[in-house]
Amino acid sequence: MAVFLARQIRDGEIVFHGVASALPMTAVGVARRLHAPGLTYLNIPGGVDARPAHLPGSTVGAQLLEGARAVFNLAEIFDLSARGALDLAFLGGAQIDSRGDINLSYIGDPRRPKVRLPGGAGSACILPTARRTVLWRTAHDPRSFPERCAWVTASGRVDRVVTPLCLFRKEGGRLVIESRHAGVSAEAVREATGFDPGPCEEAPETPEPTPAETAALQAADPGGVRFLEF
Repeated sequence: MAVFLARQIRDGEIVFHGVASALPMTAVGVARRLHAPGLTYLNIPGGVDARPAHLPGSTVGAQLLEGARAVFNLAEIFDLSARGALDLAFLGGAQIDSRGDINLSYIGDPRRPKVRLPGGAGSACILPTARRTVLWRTAHDPRSFPERCAWVTASGRVDRVVTPLCLFRKEGGRLVIESRHAGVSAEAVREATGFDPGPCEEAPETPEPTPAETAALQAADPGGVRFLEF
């Protein structure tokens, strides 16, 4: 999944990810080593183009200030996005629905919720204002991908969604399948998705990581920090 996320980054873009984002953090390192050496990387601790010796186990770790060209605090990142200057943001959601809206708030009756989620942090600011947003979720099942979220924490400019089974793109206001990962059947995607994902049978196979991408992935994350999300 880190490679699939890395492919969404374009050279020269200003890229940001939030908390609990080991996969996007790794993806930045992969893209920087391959097709996007000119990206500008912003993170939660405030590092601008940080180059830590090793990826930390937390995306709020002080290591993400190592080698930074400058420090850019979170309020400034929100302002940057509001001004339309943040090219790409990676955001997650406990639920991602058919419209690309995300839920990070709660499940059930708001007065007595069944599940309290961690909250949206800055997602309600970033999702509608970043030029592009790529969502990801390491679980792909009907509860995680419902027709409509139990509560909409944030809504906005979703470009792609990366899951363990497939890639979605947003088209006509809804998520539709773009490709299925190797070995994943159309039936598996349909059964795991709580909304109509579109023409699964016609969706091509997601290209598997190339040797160069695999090598860049290992170089970016030799300690396997990305696996903390699974």
